[in-house]
This record gives sequence, C-alpha cells and structure tokens, in this order.
Amino acid sequence: MTVTVERGGRVTGKQDGAVHPRRARDSYALFLLPGAVAFLAVVIVPFLMNTGVSLTDWQGVGSPEWSGLANYRELLDDAEFWESFRHSLFMVVAMAALPTAVGLVLAAALFDYVGKHFGSRTAAVLRACFYLPQVLPIAVAGIVWSWILAPDDGSLNELLQAVGLGSWRQDWLGDPDLALWSVMGVMVWVQLGFPLVVFMAGLERVDPQLYEAAELDGAGWWRRFRHITVPQIRPEIYVVLTWCTIAALKVFGAVYVLTKGGPGGATNVPSYFSFTTFFEKTQVGYGAAISTVLTVIILALSVIGLRLQTRAEDAEEGARA
Repeated sequence: MTVTVERGGRVTGKQDGAVHPRRARDSYALFLLPGAVAFLAVVIVPFLMNTGVSLTDWQGVGSPEWSGLANYRELLDDAEFWESFRHSLFMVVAMAALPTAVGLVLAAALFDYVGKHFGSRTAAVLRACFYLPQVLPIAVAGIVWSWILAPDDGSLNELLQAVGLGSWRQDWLGDPDLALWSVMGVMVWVQLGFPLVVFMAGLERVDPQLYEAAELDGAGWWRRFRHITVPQIRPEIYVVLTWCTIAALKVFGAVYVLTKGGPGGATNVPSYFSFTTFFEKTQVGYGAAISTVLTVIILALSVIGLRLQTRAEDAEEGARA
C-alpha cells in the first residue's frame, strides 16, 4: 500500500499491484477469445454456408444455381419431410419425456431409499450401471441391439421361445408397425442414465432437514417425492428436458445403425432424411434446407428451455429470500 499526503492534509492511497478494472475486463476477453474463434469457425461459418447452399439448386458438382426459397417451398408440400418430423415427436417421447420421468423417480429412489438403507456405495454402483449406455458408442450399442432384435436367432425372440411365448416372436426392426417402437425402446435404454445422474447431483443440494421434517409429519416416500423433490430440482428438470429434446431432434446414429430409416421410411427422422437427400440423392440444396430448418427449430427450443430454467431459478431464489 502506497500512501501519499497531498497539500491540504488529504491522504490518498494506492494499492500496490492493483489491476485497473478495464484492464481486468480486457484480460478476461483474451481468455474467451479462443473459444469465440472456435465457435465462429465450427458453428457459425458452417451454418451460414449451409444456409447459403439451401438457397441454391445444386447436385454437388458444377456451379450452384440460385433458386431462392424454392427448396423451402418444396419442403412445405413434402409428405416425407413432415412424416420424418412426426417420427421425431415419437423420439422426443422416447429420449426426453420417458427418461426424464423414469430417471426422476429412480434418482429419488436411489438417493432417498437405497442410499439410506443400503449405503451410498450401493447407490453409486447402481447409478453407474444406469449410466453405462451413455458411455458406449452408439454404433456399438446399435450393433448389439440389432443382434438382440434379430428376427431369426435374436436373443429376444429366443427368450420368448424359451419361456413358452413363441407366438410373440416378431421381426422387431423389419416390421413397419414395430420398427419405430423398437428403436424408441432402445433409445429409452440409451438415454435413461443422463437424467438419472443429473437429478442425483441436484438432490445433493436439497436441505436434508426438509425430508426429516416431512418424515416426522408422517409423509410417505411418494409425498416427499411430490412435494419436496420435484419442486427443489425444477431447474435440473428443465435442463434435462431441453438437452434430451435437442438430442431427440438430431438423433442419427441409432437410426443409421439399426434401421437406416426403414422399413419403408417407418423410422426416418429429419437428420437421416437430410443425410440421404444430401449424399445419396445428391440433392444438396434440398438436404441443406432440411438441416437448416432443423437447426432453427433446435435453436428456438434451446432459447425456450433456457428461459424456463432461468425463471425456475429466479422463483427458487425468491422463495428462499
């Protein structure tokens, strides 16, 4: 600390080594610069280039021909495009709604019951088991499930035969009426671990005295879950729903490995529809238009999810105050 006495007896001080606020802000900006450059190069520039291609009629070779909004007008009348989005709604149920609901109940059970009666280590092992499908590469998981669901010698049909339910044997991935439901079942298995881990982390910040007071008042597990657990981790619920909905809308790997959009387009989704249109049909401009629309929808859902999360956090802080 450097102290100086000015004329008139006024004492001023200057902290040795103090950093000016403006310089501090500039130094923070330098740390953000690499991430901003990477975001610009990996996300913004490719998105703008894709949007530009979507405004052309191009087969991937030669010079693109400007077509304006023709591809987007064609999308409005494309039944296959709207059918793929209808399948996406089923994927949202399988990858967002069901995993969130089931993961919330399982997280509360592991945290509030298994952890107390069987120890935190047992709860951690079970949590890791549920999370394991998230760690597996989707290609590996898809191949394994294609073996399990194979029509002739698949494990599921063999099991049904062994327990006397041979009449239930099905071509799970080859029947147009069953293929989408089979893929949805696989995606529930894949996605369940993510909400479970997030919710168990959120439960760590809930005041244990709330559960103890409710238990002393005679509240059972379900009432504690309904009136304490769910309201306390509402921000985490919004995060999981937003994240999983985005994952459902852009799902590609599982469909590619399991069914390739078939049979007869029964499991086609926008991301795979864009892929086949772009690379197999070589309708590059039209495929780019599909992916652009999908990106805009995902961005809109992200903004809505973030606003809901912020509103929930503000409401929680207001309740604490």
